[in-house]
Amino acid sequence: MKVRDSLLNGPLGFGAAPLGNMFRNIPDDEAAATVAAAWELGTRYFDTAPFYGAGLSEVRLGKELSKHERSEYLLSTKVGRLILDEVENVSERDLGEKGDIFRYGRPNKIVYDYTADGTKKSIEDSLARMNVDRIDFVWVHDIAQDFHGDDWLGVFDTARRGAFVALAELRDQGVIKGWGLGTNRVEPIELLLQLADVKPDASLLAGRYTLLDHELALQRLMPAAAAKGVDIVVGGPYSSGVLAGGRHFEYLPASKEIQAKVEKIKSLCAEYRVPIKAAALQFSLAHPAVAAIIPGASKPERIKEDHDAVKANIPGDFWRDLRARGLAASNAPLPIDR
Repeated sequence: MKVRDSLLNGPLGFGAAPLGNMFRNIPDDEAAATVAAAWELGTRYFDTAPFYGAGLSEVRLGKELSKHERSEYLLSTKVGRLILDEVENVSERDLGEKGDIFRYGRPNKIVYDYTADGTKKSIEDSLARMNVDRIDFVWVHDIAQDFHGDDWLGVFDTARRGAFVALAELRDQGVIKGWGLGTNRVEPIELLLQLADVKPDASLLAGRYTLLDHELALQRLMPAAAAKGVDIVVGGPYSSGVLAGGRHFEYLPASKEIQAKVEKIKSLCAEYRVPIKAAALQFSLAHPAVAAIIPGASKPERIKEDHDAVKANIPGDFWRDLRARGLAASNAPLPIDR
């Protein structure tokens, strides 16, 4: 089943990575209030992962969602890592290009496992952490060069023989609604779409189809996904926060080049009195392959900003100027193209 066919209340979801204490130590009551604010404003799709704070995000999200009927919301999480009872030195974790984004998370040891048995164990653990009886969509997490270096193709093959098969079986049995990849890179999803022996339902692409960074995804991935009817869920539509007043791009401090491009976008937004968040979210949603967007938040007030951004009225001339000034690729679908 496709994501867009399962959405209960529109395409704006909630990305729960910040609930894993991403970048900072978030108090439990603040995390709870953020999820509550999302629910009160109508959010009904929530995405998390074991990796986010070594299970902390799932625990916090599950605690708040337990206040509601399971049939009232859509839930996705990820497989590919197991969270052990054993603890480790968080500062010594190797997170590839992602540095120490979850150094404030739980100290439980994290190990990769893309096998069929590991996939099933990961789902069982996630169900227990969130105290739910089912998960709707499952993404195979981070099979890409940013975490596995040049060995990522070997890891992909392990998942193809293990996780992909297990998730397809669970979908066909009706245990989950669908599966796909969840990555910060375009190439793994492109490869998945080329396979003849597996049929993903959707995939989560984080940071690669944003107002700031979308050219590579438009070359092959987005057209292929649209042609094959595979939904794309856009994670990180604010490009790790730099499009929403933050300082990070790709989970690291933004470079001067990125900052300069952001300033150009901000200038155009100011000219038309358009909130930059509105431009960012509506840009990502304009592509026909995109079924949902899941910006992350760790403060309740941010949730209303996201909902307002999706509903904001943006003049057509803004989009035309965005394209004319080279701030959006010429082949990027815009709201005025619908």
